[in-house]
Amino acid sequence: MSGTVPPAGHDAGPVTPGARPRYVYLGPEGTFTEAALRQVPGVESAECVPVGSVITALAQVRSGEADFAVVPIENSVEGGVTATLDDIAADDDLQIRREILVPISFVLLGRRAMDPAEIRTVSTHTHGWAQVRHWAAAHLPQAEFVPAGSTAAAARGLLDDTTSYDAAVCAPLVAEQTGLPVLASAIEDTAGAVTRFVLVSRPGSAPAPTGSDKTTVVVPLPEDHPGALMDILDQFATRGINLSRIESRPTGAGLGSYFFSIDFEGHVAEERVKAALAALYRLIPGIRFLGSYPRADQRRYSVPEYTQDAAYRAGQEWVAGLLGR
Repeated sequence: MSGTVPPAGHDAGPVTPGARPRYVYLGPEGTFTEAALRQVPGVESAECVPVGSVITALAQVRSGEADFAVVPIENSVEGGVTATLDDIAADDDLQIRREILVPISFVLLGRRAMDPAEIRTVSTHTHGWAQVRHWAAAHLPQAEFVPAGSTAAAARGLLDDTTSYDAAVCAPLVAEQTGLPVLASAIEDTAGAVTRFVLVSRPGSAPAPTGSDKTTVVVPLPEDHPGALMDILDQFATRGINLSRIESRPTGAGLGSYFFSIDFEGHVAEERVKAALAALYRLIPGIRFLGSYPRADQRRYSVPEYTQDAAYRAGQEWVAGLLGR
């Protein structure tokens, strides 16, 4: 598949001309990831395929089996989704094209209508369980947690007579799709929780700046020394760039070896962002650019006057004038 423009109505990205775009997402049907996928413009005319894991979804994009993947990357309660953060940071073969926010609410489904006191085992994804554990402790103190690959997979497992657990925690969408009885609704511990998903493709040109954009980079820490993190943060602070997320993750190369996954306000087309990325590259050539894309909340941010594009251009012209004397 070549890096050309997709059919009209679809998200920009590398798609074979005239082809029907193929999206993969963390399945099975009924996951919160599918709910995120449904928000992508043009997806109704695309081929959408559920897969068993985040790693599989991203691998299919890398190999060209899929044009896009929708995967979870951050939750407002549990923080970063480590499987996504680690895999997407592994190389330069992927690019984030947009982010999608999905409000999270959970229901408890049973294999049959039953009293909660009868439930001895409950299955769901580990991130899902983390968001209902206090409710479960209060209402299902006798129940044992059984991990599943996704919330939807846990729920659909109840349709199989050989499945050993009694109930599942999942999205309300799965209840609609399966017809399984809802034993309890809105069981999340934190009302208003949100999960952030990203649409990922192979590398291509970044979506045009909107004035409400976000950029994601991965910055390895080549040498652990006092002030190493400050060296990185200074490149943003001196240019008036606000970070919206920073997380350290192990590289797997040994204890003390880390990289930083960073989201910040701004677009690679902006002068201040170009300058920050160039400075980081000089310091740490292993930096990876994972994309500039529109913010899902469309919130505008203020840029200090001295770091606006006009100020950078004025400074460049002043220096050019000095050299031209």
